[in-house]
Amino acid sequence: MKKNVFALVALAALSLTACKKENTTAETDTVGTTTQTADAVTYNANVAESKIDWVGGKVSGDQHTGTIALKDGQIFVTNNAVTGGKFTIDMNSIVVTDITDAKMKGDLEGHLKGATAENADHFFNVSKFPTASFEITKVTEENGKQMVEGNLTIKEATHGIKFPATVTVTDADVTVASDEFEIDRTKWAVNYSSGSVVKDLAGDKVINDNIKLKISVKATK
Repeated sequence: MKKNVFALVALAALSLTACKKENTTAETDTVGTTTQTADAVTYNANVAESKIDWVGGKVSGDQHTGTIALKDGQIFVTNNAVTGGKFTIDMNSIVVTDITDAKMKGDLEGHLKGATAENADHFFNVSKFPTASFEITKVTEENGKQMVEGNLTIKEATHGIKFPATVTVTDADVTVASDEFEIDRTKWAVNYSSGSVVKDLAGDKVINDNIKLKISVKATK
């Protein structure tokens, strides 16, 4: 595996425009703002028990997996239903989980973060953009499945996303556990080795535009 093989981040997703398969979502324009009524109850994210799992890789099939952590976050609940939420994603926390060799693991994590002047803006440029964010604007139900909708901001670009999830509210806590879904990284100017952005790349150099994400969030009063 080469250090420039892509794997993600990023963080969360909403309003469908096209689907490759059932667990795939597409980006659209921003989708409103978080609703926080006067009687909303605020639950604070437990960052130690929350994470984003990611999968990214080459069109040829070689891929990597990893995680990314939340820095902080809140979920707003009214009448036992989630009405909004705001989360800060710690882009410096990008970890690769499928590589055991310390040097290869460090090289790929450094490439994703943009650790050198040469590769700073290949992926997430964390020195310039240390955080990303996700804002839940609403939770609805479609065909018996809960759908979380909101705005994902990476590298100061914001797009709406929508993804299926299991959302559970109790008096003590709120959990949001998404199904696996996909985002197109180029929507957020993460263009390194993208075949749709960079022309005439050799086939074994092309990295998938789509990143697979799976979000797990726990928040408590």
